[in-house]
Amino acid sequence: MEHTWLSLLPFIIVIAMSIWLKNILPGLVVGLVVGSLIFTSDILDGTIQSVSYMVTTLSDETNIKIIGFLYLFGGLVGMMNISGGIKGFSEWVGTKIKNERGLLGLIWLTLPFTFMMPMFRIMMIGPVVKSLAKKMNVSKQKVGLTMDISTESVIVLLPVATAFVGFMVSLVEGSIRDLDFGMSPYEVFLLSILFNFFAITTLIIGLIQTFWNRGKKDSSEKGVQEQLEEEEHEFHRIGIKKELSMVKAQPWNLIVPVFLLLGLSLYLLWQDGKSKGAKTVFDAFSIADATFVMLLAVFITLILSFIFYIIRRQHLNELLYHFYDGGNQMMEAISLLVLIWSLTLSAEDLGFSNFISSTLGAFLPAWLTPATIFLLGSVVGYFIGSSWGTWGLFMPLGVSLAVSTGASIPLTVGAVFASGAFGALASPLGDTTITTASIMDLPIVEYARYKLKVSVLGGVISIVFYLVAAFFI
Repeated sequence: MEHTWLSLLPFIIVIAMSIWLKNILPGLVVGLVVGSLIFTSDILDGTIQSVSYMVTTLSDETNIKIIGFLYLFGGLVGMMNISGGIKGFSEWVGTKIKNERGLLGLIWLTLPFTFMMPMFRIMMIGPVVKSLAKKMNVSKQKVGLTMDISTESVIVLLPVATAFVGFMVSLVEGSIRDLDFGMSPYEVFLLSILFNFFAITTLIIGLIQTFWNRGKKDSSEKGVQEQLEEEEHEFHRIGIKKELSMVKAQPWNLIVPVFLLLGLSLYLLWQDGKSKGAKTVFDAFSIADATFVMLLAVFITLILSFIFYIIRRQHLNELLYHFYDGGNQMMEAISLLVLIWSLTLSAEDLGFSNFISSTLGAFLPAWLTPATIFLLGSVVGYFIGSSWGTWGLFMPLGVSLAVSTGASIPLTVGAVFASGAFGALASPLGDTTITTASIMDLPIVEYARYKLKVSVLGGVISIVFYLVAAFFI
């Protein structure tokens, strides 16, 4: 089934049900089943196909690396919690930070140590800033937004040592391979960074929000925060919360594992890149398998941290219990990601990519091509919630349109990458949104609505920049 509008239906169901129920899980399940039923035209076969999509998702090597990383990192956070590491570090940092601006500034200051991978960064700093936000009565939504902007908007702008670089360059290479362009794929990628107007715009907005805010909540934001607090049951995890409140503050129980993880990550990135033929650190970080490296680094860190905690006389049973509890705290995020990946497979079988390509057409004027690619890619990115998926779908289309219309290829490539950044930041289906909301204890749909205002503002400004830039490039 190709070139059909029915491929949009699963995503429309997910978004509509999420807004209605204020919970994304039911919509994902219904959307997946409906997509499978449309594809098979049979109730039983459709149900079987739904399960098949999930099995295929779990069989994917990259997906299982991400799932393993999330669970193991959650377990490490649980161990740092019960050992007093997070409590101790939060209390120590709390003596240095006196207001909201200081807390938001701290999030930006962690960038040089956590820039390699979005979920890595969010899970590294999330538990600490969550604790500080609660202590200082700062909006968890604003803290989460600052984390997400400082993550998505920065990592996509870095030309080396991130989980994105290799994938982004490979997409450019595949799209320009048959063109006599006179530039290498990496050179096109470097130029496109200058034209990722959405990431640049939201980065500026995030910095302004951090350093020029007055530290006050508006009434609507305060009302949302009170509503979120009321939704939590008074007995929810009361035993664990009481236990964690009684642990002795020991900041070294966080500092040692964190620096172990950072050091191992950088070292293993270098080793993995070198094993693939890299001659310099720059090349090694560009071609290394960052997803596997992060999983390996957190696995080794877990083992060494466990030994470290035992030497410091932490109880074995407590460590094991809170390792599993920490990992289980990430199961909501993991289950949502599995359903989202499965939903994407369903939509592709329904001809989603072909439908988008065929409806756009190839008769745009050159000055409209980058802005159109960005707008359409942002809409699709919002529906699928994946920057990688949006890039993979629109890079060949964008380069083809740029060639046929005479538009600037680096500018159009930048627009494609910008559209994926929009989807990752704004969508309730995005892994960044899901991970941040899970760590900060925020309802996903409400949190996504909160971020949408900034995302739309950045998107509108970006469209203006693409229209203007097209006249000069």
